[in-house]
Amino acid sequence: MSTENEGTAVPPAPSAPPVPVDAPAAPAPQGQAHQGPYGQDAQGQVPQGQVPQGQGGAGHPGASSSAPDPSWPPPPPPTAPYGDGGSGSGSGGWGSSYQQPAPASGRRRGGLVAAVLVAALVAGGAGGGLGYVLAKDNDESTGSTTVSASSNGGDVKRDPGTTAGVAAKALPSTVTIEAESTSGEGGTGTGFVFDKQGHIVTNNHVVADAVDGGKLSATFPSGKKYDAEVVGHAQGYDVAVIKLKNAPSDLKPLTLGDSDKIAVGDATIAIGAPFGLSDTVTTGIISAKNRPVASSDGSGSQASYMSALQTDASINPGNSGGPLLDAQGNVIGINSAIQSTGNGGFGTGQSGSIGLGFAIPINQAKYVAQELIKTGKPVYAKIGASVSLDDGSDGAQITDQGAGGAAPVEPGGPAAKAGLKPGDVITKLDDRVIDSGPTLIGEIWTHQPGDKVTITYERGGKQHTVDVTLGSRVGDN
Repeated sequence: MSTENEGTAVPPAPSAPPVPVDAPAAPAPQGQAHQGPYGQDAQGQVPQGQVPQGQGGAGHPGASSSAPDPSWPPPPPPTAPYGDGGSGSGSGGWGSSYQQPAPASGRRRGGLVAAVLVAALVAGGAGGGLGYVLAKDNDESTGSTTVSASSNGGDVKRDPGTTAGVAAKALPSTVTIEAESTSGEGGTGTGFVFDKQGHIVTNNHVVADAVDGGKLSATFPSGKKYDAEVVGHAQGYDVAVIKLKNAPSDLKPLTLGDSDKIAVGDATIAIGAPFGLSDTVTTGIISAKNRPVASSDGSGSQASYMSALQTDASINPGNSGGPLLDAQGNVIGINSAIQSTGNGGFGTGQSGSIGLGFAIPINQAKYVAQELIKTGKPVYAKIGASVSLDDGSDGAQITDQGAGGAAPVEPGGPAAKAGLKPGDVITKLDDRVIDSGPTLIGEIWTHQPGDKVTITYERGGKQHTVDVTLGSRVGDN
C-alpha cells in the first residue's frame, strides 16, 4: 500500500447558505433591524501510485483569520496553508455562491427574517434552539426575559484514563517542529520528548529540510520555543531525532508502550499540529496491524517502508512525527502517513484525513532512535538480496540484477548462506504473508540485525522453507 505523508494545501471550507424555511411573520419593533447570524538494501523509487506526503515539515502539516463580515452570505474563507509550508492553495470549487433575494416590504420581510433566523438556529443545534424559544417568548410578551446560569455546575473530574486526562498529561511533552532549509523552504511537523537530555523523536521527513545547514526549532504548548539540531535521521525508517539547545531541566519524557501487544479495536489518541494547528488532539481506534506501507514526501526521494499500525484517528498534514497514544497515555506509534484520495479531495488541493492513518510501531522506532542517539546513523536489518519493488500479491521476487549493477544476492550474505537465488519468490517471513517487495522490506525492518527469521519461498513451482540470520547495513546509502 502506498500512502501520502501529508500535504501541501487546504481547500477552503464550504460556506453554508441559509435554507429558506416557512415561518410565521414576526413583528419587528419599530426602528430595529434584524440580522441573521514506508530485505534487501533494495533501493528504489516509490512504486507508481505511492505518493505519501508528509504530515509535517516534511511530514508536513498556521493559518490566519480576519474579522467576520456581518453580512450574509459570509465572504469566502481565506485559504489556510498546510503547516508544512506547502505552496499550493485551494480555491473555490465548493459550488456556486448563495445570493440572498431582496427582501419584500411589509410583513413579507418579517417572514424572511424569521426564516433566516430559523436556519441559523438549526445550524447552532440545541443551544440555538433554546435561544429561538426565548426570543419567540419575548416577542409575544411585553415583559423581559432573563436567563441565569447556575452558580455551581458541579465539580468536573477527568480521570487519568479518560481522553482529557491522557491529553492533559501528554500535551506538555509534545512539540511543534518548524524546519527550514537554507533556501527558506520548509514546513511544520510534530515531535515528542524522548528523554530528559532534550532528545525529541519525530519523522525524518519532518526535519529533512533542516539537515544540511537549515534552521530547526521546537515549540511547547506553553509557548516556550527552543532552537534545535538534528542528531540523526533514518530516511528508510522515516525516523529522526533532534536535540533541543539549552534544553530545560524539567522535561518529562512520554512513557513508551509495547506496540507488539496492541490489538485491533484498542483506543488511540493522536497529538499533532494538523495544518499548523498546534496541540491538536484526536481520537480513534487501531483499525489494523502490520499494514505494509511505502510512503514518500513526493519529492522523488526513495521511499520509507513500514509495517504500520493503522488508525482511524484523524491525522492530517502536520501530525507527522507526533505520538499515537493508547488509552493509558503510552506511546505506541509515531504518526507518519495517511492514505489520501487520488484527486486531492473535492477537486481542489490535497485532501486531509479520510480515516486511514498509519503510524510506525514504537518498538521499532525506539530501537532506531536509540541507534541515532548513540551513533548518529541508522542501522538496518537485511537479508542481502535485491527484490522487486513492484506491487503484487504473489510475493517478493529476488531480481536478476541488483541495485546499481550489484549482485542480486550479496556474496556471503544472509540470503546466499541460506541458498536463496535470483528468481526465488519469498511468500512468508515467519508467520507474515509477503505479497510484494515493499512488504518484505517493511517486515525485515521490524527486526534487528542478528535476529533469526524463517523464510518461505517458491522455486520452480515448489515451496521451500529456510532459516536466515539477518545481517546489518549502516546508513541510508
